[in-house]
Amino acid sequence: MPLQPIESPKCPRCGKSVYAAEERLAGGYVFHKNCFKCSMCNKSLDSTNCSEHDRELFCKVCHGRKYGPKGYGFGTGAGTLSMDSGAQFQNGDVVRNGARLEPRAIARAPEGEGCPRCGGYVYAAEQMLARGRSWHKECFKCGTCKKGLDSILCCEAPDKNIYCKGCYAKQFGPKGYGYGQGGGALQSDCYATDDGAPSMRAAIEVDKIRARPGEGCPRCGGAVFAAEQKLSKGREWHKKCYNCKDCHKTLDSINASDGPDGDVYCRTCYGKKWGPHGYGFACGSGFLQTDGLTEDQISSSRPFINPDTTSIKAPEGEGCPRCGGAVFAAEQQLSKGKMWHKRCYSCIDCHRPLDSVLACDGPDGDIYCKACYGKRYGPKGFGYGHAPTLVSTSGESTIQFPDGGPLNGQKTSGGCPRCGFAVFAAEQMISKSRIWHKRCFYCSDCRKSLDSTNLNDGPDGDIYCRSCYSRNFGPKGVGYGLGAGALTTF
Repeated sequence: MPLQPIESPKCPRCGKSVYAAEERLAGGYVFHKNCFKCSMCNKSLDSTNCSEHDRELFCKVCHGRKYGPKGYGFGTGAGTLSMDSGAQFQNGDVVRNGARLEPRAIARAPEGEGCPRCGGYVYAAEQMLARGRSWHKECFKCGTCKKGLDSILCCEAPDKNIYCKGCYAKQFGPKGYGYGQGGGALQSDCYATDDGAPSMRAAIEVDKIRARPGEGCPRCGGAVFAAEQKLSKGREWHKKCYNCKDCHKTLDSINASDGPDGDVYCRTCYGKKWGPHGYGFACGSGFLQTDGLTEDQISSSRPFINPDTTSIKAPEGEGCPRCGGAVFAAEQQLSKGKMWHKRCYSCIDCHRPLDSVLACDGPDGDIYCKACYGKRYGPKGFGYGHAPTLVSTSGESTIQFPDGGPLNGQKTSGGCPRCGFAVFAAEQMISKSRIWHKRCFYCSDCRKSLDSTNLNDGPDGDIYCRSCYSRNFGPKGVGYGLGAGALTTF
């Protein structure tokens, strides 16, 4: 008997055999992996977004567009908001995977016990609750637009039916502009027949009901009721009247300012009318103006400060050392136990203003800046003081002891190796178990000051910098030593 090969299933899209390594299953059919895509948009599919219809594959969006219910509120996205007549559903037959499904026969329930819409029995797996009664899930939809409902969208109406929120508002909600939720409810059906339409005036006259003198709104004099009152300075205003008197800007408790005339203003208008005038007053450029004021009026309103500190004399020896006037706490400056005016607290020579850092008290009882003090009372000659004091008025050096060495005392064997005098703890430098004066701690050849980083002890018992040490005691010849200074052959 000849060997019969096993016939492989055919792909519904291309008609070729499908083997196990490349098969994809959907709706009881086997597809190639490359053929497993949407028939309309060619989007690659998987088991989560695949829908099969008549041996064709669709993504969920395309399946809803082609075979889903049509009309407002159905489907997902604008692509499904079409007005298809739904001819494919006219015969009432449902075909799935090539098999025709017969319409389901619904068992009728006793009156008042079944689904309120179809009257059939409702089982636990498909029930939806509303108004204390059980509905089929497929019957649980709006009674007007047939939109599917849930516990959030459902509204129970007085006619014992259920509606979506929009349809409920249209049928049972209040009518007129501003009522309801959404554009569907913003209508006024009473205006169509002119029945019960309220008469509205273009403007609301708040002063129609007059109040007793001194009790009504301060601006219009009308009676103020609780629903419209605004409070300011213990008085009640209409919400319509509670605005700035000058610019008519609407006010609240934050930007309202009560004026001396009993009216209310915004902050800007209050500052212009009642605030201080002139450059530098109030806050912002809106206030830096002088509306309606002359220069004389502005000058007369400016605060006056008398710069003459001698106008109020103090007792002898108690006032400012420079002018003799009384010194008050707001303007005092202290120096050497004496109080000065802030205006007088300057250098007597160059008149530079001073503070506690720059001031120097001179022997004559006056104060100087550091430069002028150095010129007058500092040491003279080259090398003293700051740059302005590098002068010698007599032409001779004022340095009496240029070497800086000790003048008296006995030389000891344990003293400084260079000068022989005793070394005290405040000035000692240590090298090779020997103690040096700080002023003597320099290179024996070049006189360069030394420290612990550049010190070299020579075989002769003296100290040198690195360059002089290598020149005197280091190896000689080209390539030895440190730097060009050491590349010599003595």
